[in-house]
Amino acid sequence: MDSGTCLCRHNSRPRSLVHQIKVHAVTQSSPSQILSCVEKAPKYACISLVPTADDSDSASSSQLAGSNCLRDVHISARLMEDFLELAKQNTDKDLETCGVLGAFLESGTYYVTTLIIPKQESTSNSCEAKREEEYFTIQKERSLSPVGWIHTHPSQSCFMSSIDLHTHYSYQAMIPEAFAIVMAPTDTSRSYGIFRLSNPGGMSVLRQCPEMGFHTHEEPEDGSPIYEHCSNVYTNSNLRFEIFDLR
Repeated sequence: MDSGTCLCRHNSRPRSLVHQIKVHAVTQSSPSQILSCVEKAPKYACISLVPTADDSDSASSSQLAGSNCLRDVHISARLMEDFLELAKQNTDKDLETCGVLGAFLESGTYYVTTLIIPKQESTSNSCEAKREEEYFTIQKERSLSPVGWIHTHPSQSCFMSSIDLHTHYSYQAMIPEAFAIVMAPTDTSRSYGIFRLSNPGGMSVLRQCPEMGFHTHEEPEDGSPIYEHCSNVYTNSNLRFEIFDLR
């Protein structure tokens, strides 16, 4: 349940629009097989807040005060679906799969444009990334921020384990908007979740926790849940993303 968790060139658009579009050479992309384009959303783009399931667990609050100060994050409407397809072979074997999400910041919004599947070792409830320097290099070459990560729970429910929380702490300590996507295809009540540590409550608990492996955490002193659904992540139908499968 834990995770080890461009070539830029101008196209033929008018000069006044050149600053609005970035074009990258890719290994894979969605949905285009040739180019991955990211541009400011036109009026016809569909931008929707990612829905969350109504439940009574510790992550049920999606509108804590700490979330209201965060920058918006846009992800492709197809990102989670494409990741599940890449993870299918592992999922069928009850093995976890993990990936790293890279984003660029423009006009106060993070746009997730890169999904990197690193070399990894997996079990039914763990996934450890290997050769981290490979995906660090991709992010550095493209000036991307590690704004999130994604992993599967092939046979478990959709939640953040203690190890997931420690993994995510390192992301959120760097970038307050960092989020974790959990894909749980066998969970009939909620097949995915997009989570973050509550701030300051959850962040304080993880900062002070010396434990490793699976363990329990104390409840935050401010009464908040230790983690929550993100309220600042949107799907964007106009957003394309690169896929680097390094396995």
